[in-house]
Amino acid sequence: MATPNFSILLQDVVNKPGSIMRAYSAFHNYSLGNQLLALFECQARGIEPGPINTFLGWKDLGRYVKKGQKAITLCMPVNVKRKEMDEHGNEQDATFTTFVYKPRWFVLAQTEGQEIEAPPIPSWNVERALRALEVQRTDFTLLDGNCQGYAQKRSIAINPVAQLPHKTLFHEVAHVILGHTTEADFSDSEQTPKSLREVEAEAVAMLCCEALDLEGAEFCRGYIQEWLRRDDASAIPEKSAQKILRAADQILKAGKELQ
Repeated sequence: MATPNFSILLQDVVNKPGSIMRAYSAFHNYSLGNQLLALFECQARGIEPGPINTFLGWKDLGRYVKKGQKAITLCMPVNVKRKEMDEHGNEQDATFTTFVYKPRWFVLAQTEGQEIEAPPIPSWNVERALRALEVQRTDFTLLDGNCQGYAQKRSIAINPVAQLPHKTLFHEVAHVILGHTTEADFSDSEQTPKSLREVEAEAVAMLCCEALDLEGAEFCRGYIQEWLRRDDASAIPEKSAQKILRAADQILKAGKELQ
C-alpha cells in the first residue's frame, strides 16, 4: 500500500465536523493517525466503525472474521537490523524502528461470534497531561486583554478571561510540543513561518477538542481556514499534517487515565 496522504485526511477532518470524535470513540486505543485511517477506510467500504483487532486477536476473544472480509490497513512499527560502524571503525549490529502499512486488522462489524463489550473510553485530565508532557502552567502577565494565551520555552499561560480556556490551552501546549517555542534558539535552523505555526497549533487544538467532545472545534476550523487564506494555501502541507497528528496524539495520550 502507498503511504497515505495525511494532508488530505486532515483537510477532510477540517471540513467535516464530528469525524475525529467518531474516530476517537471507536479507535481510541490506536494512534490518531491510525484512527483516521481506520475511520476513512470504514466509511469508504461501508463498514460500521467499532473496535478493531487482528485475525488472531479476534479468535482469542471468541470471534471469527466473516468469510470474504478484507483487512483494513494501519501503520505499525517494525524493528529492522542493519550493520553500522562504531567510533573505532568496527562493524556492529544495530536495530532501528521503521513504520510500514499492513492490512492486518478487522473491525468488529467484520466478525461474528461471542458477544464482547467495547472497551471504555479512558478519562482525560489536563493536569496529568501537563505533568507527562513536562509543560508548566504560569501566570498570565500580559496587559493585552485580547491575547488568549501564550507559550514560552516549556511553559504556557492562559488569560484568566479567555473565551475557551481549554482550546487555548491545547493551542499553547501544541506550540511547545511542535517545537515552535525553541526555534528562535537555533538561528541556523529552518524556522516555521508564523502563519504555518498558527495553523499547526490550532489544528492540534481542533483535534483535541473534537476527540474529547469539548466546545471549540468550530472556532478552530474558522481560524485554520483564515490563516491558510493569508498564505493563499488550499491545504495543510503533508509535513505539517504529520507533525499535527503526532502532537495531538501526544497530548491525548499524556492525559489519559491509565487502564
